[in-house]
Amino acid sequence: MISNILFLILLSAGAFLFYKNVVKIRRNILLGKDIDRSDNPKERIKLMALVAIGQSKMVVRPVAGILHILVYAGFIIINIEILEIIIDGVAGTHRILSFMGNFYNFLIGTFEILALGVTVGCAIFLIRRNIVKIKRFTSPELQGWPRSDANYILITEILLMSAFFIMNSSDSILQSRSYGHYIQAGTFPISSMLTPLFVNFSSESLVLIERSCWWFHIIGIMAFLNYLPYSKHFHVLLAFPAVYYSNLKPKGSFNNLESVTNEVKLMLDPNAAVPPPQTPLKFGAKDVFDLTWKQLMDSYSCTECGRCTSVCPANQTGKLLSPRKILMDTRDRLTEVGKNIDSHNGTFNDDGKTLLGSYITEEELWACNTCNACTEACPINLDPLSIIMDLRQYLVMEQSSAPAALNSMFSNIENNGAPWQFSPSDRLNWANED
Repeated sequence: MISNILFLILLSAGAFLFYKNVVKIRRNILLGKDIDRSDNPKERIKLMALVAIGQSKMVVRPVAGILHILVYAGFIIINIEILEIIIDGVAGTHRILSFMGNFYNFLIGTFEILALGVTVGCAIFLIRRNIVKIKRFTSPELQGWPRSDANYILITEILLMSAFFIMNSSDSILQSRSYGHYIQAGTFPISSMLTPLFVNFSSESLVLIERSCWWFHIIGIMAFLNYLPYSKHFHVLLAFPAVYYSNLKPKGSFNNLESVTNEVKLMLDPNAAVPPPQTPLKFGAKDVFDLTWKQLMDSYSCTECGRCTSVCPANQTGKLLSPRKILMDTRDRLTEVGKNIDSHNGTFNDDGKTLLGSYITEEELWACNTCNACTEACPINLDPLSIIMDLRQYLVMEQSSAPAALNSMFSNIENNGAPWQFSPSDRLNWANED
């Protein structure tokens, strides 16, 4: 009974803490401006099935893609076993689902093979990051916590899978001895290889090992669950809504401000049937409050894989811009704002910081050539370019701050109706040349 009570306390505390963290993240995301992404639900479901579930964009890079599918699918499927663990923990039973007979044996055997795949995949990922040191994993924005975060989660998954194997191995030996409540249940194609390490242990020692690994597994799962909201690995959950709410418009299509469009129409035709001009409170974005909820969701969904930065032509030519850093900076600023709200009874107290300036510099923004390579490369359809363009819009329309070449072009368009320094009356002079 004491064991059951402890299990219920652990399960309840873990679920409650996770719920609280998710509520905070939802609150932070909804600090963004509203945007309608409810159109074409069938197309969105199809896109989510293809990109988020099917991971079609991951396999563009086959090695990393196949390994990721192996680790992701394996870890999710293996944790179906949590259902049995929860029932056993609450009811005080052992392998309660074994009544399924041969199907249960098939499941446990499959889980073991997948667990081996997860272990191998995580080990290869650790080698790629820390020994091979692939370029996109050594960028400056990954120094410190982001690098440690990736390593922590990979090591944790290896430890969880190892505990799974040791638990099953000791369990199988106890089954063969018909010890206590350890009935014949499950097949163990991988953990049986560990049997020689434990076969000479006493039954009491094997029970201690099996129970320790069982508790380590469930505690590890609860810890992993509550670590997700603080980690880039929250994309395990957010990848699905992030893809579902993707921008379905053609890449390179930007939204025109209605107020500016109406003003232009009135300039061209004073009698145009447009609503009276209403100047918005602010053009573009300076801080996270000025971005949309989808852009803020993207920042929490970023996997920090670096595919966007690795294909960015500005980054490849040595410029300061890194699309991955844009999303990471947005998430860091949003997290900071959320903590500010929490510490001031639900209201934001101006801290003198903004996303533009305190986190993202003008140099980064103007390095972007809006080619959309980053949005095309992202495995879950995130859109760092939209954040860049909104921050740029603020610079141009609120602060009149733009590179000299752009200011010259703006002046020419305003005065001459074209980017060039020629009067409209001179445009056809080239046709008169001999």
